[in-house]
Amino acid sequence: MNEFFLEFKNVTKKFGESTILNNLNFKIHKGKITTILGFSGAGKTTLMKIILGLIMPSSGVVDVLGTEINHLTELELREFRRNFGMVFQYAALFDFLSSFENVAFPLREFTKLNEDEIKVKVMDLLKAVGIPIEASTRLPSELSGGMRKRVGLARALALEPQLMLYDEPTSGLDPITTHMVYDLIKETAERNAERHFTSIIISHDIHATLKYSDYILFLEKGTVVEHSDVETFKRSEKPVIRRFLEL
Repeated sequence: MNEFFLEFKNVTKKFGESTILNNLNFKIHKGKITTILGFSGAGKTTLMKIILGLIMPSSGVVDVLGTEINHLTELELREFRRNFGMVFQYAALFDFLSSFENVAFPLREFTKLNEDEIKVKVMDLLKAVGIPIEASTRLPSELSGGMRKRVGLARALALEPQLMLYDEPTSGLDPITTHMVYDLIKETAERNAERHFTSIIISHDIHATLKYSDYILFLEKGTVVEHSDVETFKRSEKPVIRRFLEL
């Protein structure tokens, strides 16, 4: 069995004359938590969009589960993206829908489950991420920042993705809530370990990253400076990484 979920092979992305990602080569391990770190402007967001197939590389190949996604049609891509779940920076919930309705949305859009089946699945998902029953009827504006993240994760898990991408999952949260969110990420990975559930986190939070990740991929000006397990990363003598670790 292939131990890697995705692979970048000589991937470059340019916008006009600007090179955002420059000849990236790396593999992401299945069933592990990999965090992509780097200073602002390193290319993290562009990298994430390429993984999702939202933009295509200027050159090179992106292989996900044995499929070269940059060669898929838009229709094929739309179907393939069901392998991915996405938790956005500010949860990105529909503000006019309750917690329950937010999680039910993808099930109604993309499955043939009836309403009774949807109700059972949604309540199971909300329970799994620690949302109490009474909060299921609340609007996002009535939830704390941490609870909105939990609902966002439940919605992202609804279609049982194989890969979960987290975009700055703790941005704007206090330290206690930050650790709560990372605990939830770790618990979600462990709960789905038997199906090789894979997590990629885009982050700038170095301290939480080192505690919760299995691997670190460090970007600097569109190139991979380091890609290693956490303990190896901590011992890196590369100046840009030492500078980052000392923040």
